[in-house]
Amino acid sequence: MSTLPKFQNEKRIKKLIHRSGYRGFKEVDLILGGFAKTHARALNQEEFVQFETLLEQKDHDIYDWITGTQALPKEFDTPLFTKLCNFMPDIVK
Repeated sequence: MSTLPKFQNEKRIKKLIHRSGYRGFKEVDLILGGFAKTHARALNQEEFVQFETLLEQKDHDIYDWITGTQALPKEFDTPLFTKLCNFMPDIVK
């Protein structure tokens, strides 16, 4: 992300946080939204793009991958997804 001007980075981060927290499936909103609020500014460029790509997937698929109900596709089997699965939103604690 260092190639973008700071204001564009911030705009992109805010968009990611918003998209993560307002998806329509409350459990996924809490997990993805909480994760984005906590980690978005610390993600490197590759992780940021991976997270944006993940957000293009269906909520129920994401939830099933996180809970292990459905096999995780290879393209999402990344350290970022592991970090996401280990993330525990405050509401769940």
